[in-house]
Amino acid sequence: MNTLSKKIAFVCDALTIRGILHLPATPNPPLVIGSHGLEGTKESAKQTLLADLLPGMGIAFFRFDHRGCGESDGIFQQDTSLDKRTADMVAAVNHVLGLGLTSRKIALFGSSLGGATCIETWTRLEAQGLTPQAGVLCATPIKSQTIKNIPLGGNTNRPTLPMSFFEENLLFDLTRAAGKLDNLLIFHGSKDEVVPWENGQELYDLAQHPKELIIHENGDHRMSNKAQQQDFTERTALWLKGCLLLE
Repeated sequence: MNTLSKKIAFVCDALTIRGILHLPATPNPPLVIGSHGLEGTKESAKQTLLADLLPGMGIAFFRFDHRGCGESDGIFQQDTSLDKRTADMVAAVNHVLGLGLTSRKIALFGSSLGGATCIETWTRLEAQGLTPQAGVLCATPIKSQTIKNIPLGGNTNRPTLPMSFFEENLLFDLTRAAGKLDNLLIFHGSKDEVVPWENGQELYDLAQHPKELIIHENGDHRMSNKAQQQDFTERTALWLKGCLLLE
């Protein structure tokens, strides 16, 4: 199937957010919007896997860089919080739908902090009258206090961060919000070194039916195992097909 990729930019809180919309040849396709992890970008592995996969199924996919990441405006240490990332994602949904290139049938995808962002985004979208048809969440923390190996050290993209950065910007408990989600496919690695797998179990227990939990044996936070990436791809394709394409 022929597909089309379009660079998209929009403004949220006076910052320009940049992404890529992957469109199938079919008219009026459903749309999946992705949110990357804390220090990821739209080029993260699972984002590019879905960009390759979904248009061939007749589903549009929009991946973008949150503020302070990748090609988007902003400074990571000043512009990163769950609330701000949720604002980015809500704005992304509204902007892409406003282009008139897709239907209003949507699903959300997120990995790690991106999964938490999806949960918050789901709630805000419902408040504006738009209910997602499905969600696919990987290595998602339900409570920030459970996160291990907090990345304080600096790198080429940002300076060293004090613990106060996380205490002021990334403290959350999504228990109540998670209880309102349905049509949820959840992945977690049993040896996740950052977000313990019990978060995936709790998310599954809280969510409404239909739902499914996949615990990858010995899987790590990044889902670096190739066989597990293939399992993620196949299961996600089936889940989104059932939620977005079948009447």
